[in-house]
Amino acid sequence: MDNTSFSSDITTVHPDIFQSHILNRLDGPTLASAASSTSHLRRLCTEHHLWRNISAATWPSLNDPLAAAIITTFPARHRSIFSDSFPSLHHSPPNLNPTPPPPPPPELISAVDLYYKGKPVFSRVIKTETHKGWFLCSPLWVDLLDRNEVVPTPLKFAQTNDENKLLNHLDENLTLSWIIIDPTRKRAANLSSRRPVAVRRHWLTAELQVLYAVPMETVQCVVKVTCCGKAGGAMHVREVSLTMEDTEGRHVMGKDSVVILQDAMENGKRKKLDEVEAKERFEKFSIVKREIRERKMRRDKAMDMVAMLVAFAVFALLFWFMAFAV
Repeated sequence: MDNTSFSSDITTVHPDIFQSHILNRLDGPTLASAASSTSHLRRLCTEHHLWRNISAATWPSLNDPLAAAIITTFPARHRSIFSDSFPSLHHSPPNLNPTPPPPPPPELISAVDLYYKGKPVFSRVIKTETHKGWFLCSPLWVDLLDRNEVVPTPLKFAQTNDENKLLNHLDENLTLSWIIIDPTRKRAANLSSRRPVAVRRHWLTAELQVLYAVPMETVQCVVKVTCCGKAGGAMHVREVSLTMEDTEGRHVMGKDSVVILQDAMENGKRKKLDEVEAKERFEKFSIVKREIRERKMRRDKAMDMVAMLVAFAVFALLFWFMAFAV
């Protein structure tokens, strides 16, 4: 059957049947593919309520009144936010930007969802003011939880002999989405790898740390989820934070991070990223960061040695002068 006959066949089906029995059962990628089939399906697949339901099911945080109000200002509302935030962000910031960056927005909105076995266990929307001096002159650090706040989870804090089993379980079942929204430019991006790129126990506090990361060549966004609890008891999440670091391991300042995020929202590609590739990208960035740090340490050590030799030579010269010049 050619496209013409297929198109004429589906136009005979009442739109309500498509809306209530077919299209509302599709996920976002499938709905987008269906929209590219025919002009008739495109009209049906761009109905706002379909994308609103898909977005709300995928990211419950977008039901928050603050996020929902901002999404209504986007060109295609929930279809726009879905297109910007799904699936994963791939971006390489240019080293030299011929045009000056746009002015920073007065605020950035973070819509965050934590899932266990695919089911949401915690969602929150927070606002970060970007025009304040403390933000512009400090490293980017966005905390989702208050200092004394903890979030319960259905997990158990494992005994010591279950260490590897617990780490693997978290790696397989604890997923996260962190959507950053620019209300001024009406763009968004997902700064999480969805699946963890690393799960480890902190050497000092014994708390579990689950890391999600999106490398962007010279910088990477890192989301850290810290879990705590008593052995054998319930596990709680006590920290969910977003930072940005460069290849030298330094945290990127707030002013610079906004420029990078705006460029990523505007020019970054969105494409599917499997867990193996995500971990490989994180490992590659970590290796580059370690190599740069080791080179810097060797350079600093060499400079210290030269300084010591110069100081010794000066001291020896002064000693000779004082001993033999008279």
